[in-house]
Amino acid sequence: MRFGIIGTGQVGQTLADKLVALGHEVTLGSRSKDNEKAVAWARQAGPNGHQGTFADAAGFGQVVLNATGGTVALEALRAAGAERLAGKLLVDVSNPLVFSPEGEVTLDPVNTDSVGERIQREFPDARVVKALNTLTAPLMVDPGRLPGGHNLFIAGNDAAAKAETVALLGEFGWPAESVIDLGDIAGARATEMMMPLWLRLMGAFGTAEFNYSFKRAE
Repeated sequence: MRFGIIGTGQVGQTLADKLVALGHEVTLGSRSKDNEKAVAWARQAGPNGHQGTFADAAGFGQVVLNATGGTVALEALRAAGAERLAGKLLVDVSNPLVFSPEGEVTLDPVNTDSVGERIQREFPDARVVKALNTLTAPLMVDPGRLPGGHNLFIAGNDAAAKAETVALLGEFGWPAESVIDLGDIAGARATEMMMPLWLRLMGAFGTAEFNYSFKRAE
């Protein structure tokens, strides 16, 4: 398949590397076509890796992944273009983290809204699924880095889009039974609000290599 990735940071490049390794074609999109990180990534990725603008990535991908920061996600997707996102699965991996000069973390939006919901409202013809935003990038594409079973979450309005997302996660190594469906896109509020806890846990553990594992009564 062809994938467009919006964002050239660690998350975007980690997802892009995995997709290319799986045999897919990827365009890594940034604000400018000659973005240094995107050019360097495409050079080492081989013939299935390309770089371009946000619009190039959105137009190229049969599936689009938003790997920008949550506070700039809408701006980036506007640059990608609603017409290029229409009808496509749009997996939103972002978190609305806001860091104060003192290093304190808040979320914007929070509680009564989420980035996932804002994206779905602004791009109603895209099929938005929130996923992969509750763990560090290397674990997103290689859950076997941790022993035993652990969980991911998805949320979205379109049942078929969520099924496609679960299939994609399966290519990354996630068993379908490890993926917890939180319902419609408003479920993105819950997973985005997990991030302050995640940051505290990272500080307590001294590593980002951890994840959540849930058990329920039979």
